[in-house]
Amino acid sequence: MSSDGLPLRGAVIAWAVVTALALAPTAAAQRPVEAPAAATTATALVFDKNQHDPTDSRLSVYRGKKLWAVYRAGSGIGVKNDCARGKGWLPNGSWGIRRKTRTYDGELIKGYAVYLQDMRCSKGTLTRTEMFIHSEMNRDGSQGRGKARKWDGDVDYQSNGCVKLTPTDIKKMFRLLDRIGWPTHLRVVS
Repeated sequence: MSSDGLPLRGAVIAWAVVTALALAPTAAAQRPVEAPAAATTATALVFDKNQHDPTDSRLSVYRGKKLWAVYRAGSGIGVKNDCARGKGWLPNGSWGIRRKTRTYDGELIKGYAVYLQDMRCSKGTLTRTEMFIHSEMNRDGSQGRGKARKWDGDVDYQSNGCVKLTPTDIKKMFRLLDRIGWPTHLRVVS
């Protein structure tokens, strides 16, 4: 008898089985580790800030590792200070997506809009609020007559800090994301 009450022969067999299992390569060890299916098929939005011209930055759509689309986008009015409320570009980080709509009816923003969570700026001195991915349009997505509702050209990539696309590009982005799946976050990098 062994000290644990098992017959000695049983203890030796049990030890041999445990040792063999511990030393034997497992099926997982024999093949490369794969990312979970959700991670390889997740959709991501990435806003890459242009250090030379914040109004000529890029918003990219990925699904897994595949790049699906790249859109020119602006953020701010050319001010690189992400703590400058109403004129600085978006702070780096992962911004949660609160809501998406084709008929937003805010005071300044109308039509196609992706409403982002609030986030502290890089110095932590203030929280950037009421941030969107949007364009210049009427609530129904059409172009208006006034400056705030009509896309006039490159100057319209300027914003109060939001990510801003042309009306055509934001509509394309919505159609694409409706088809391949909406992300839960916008990643901002520089």
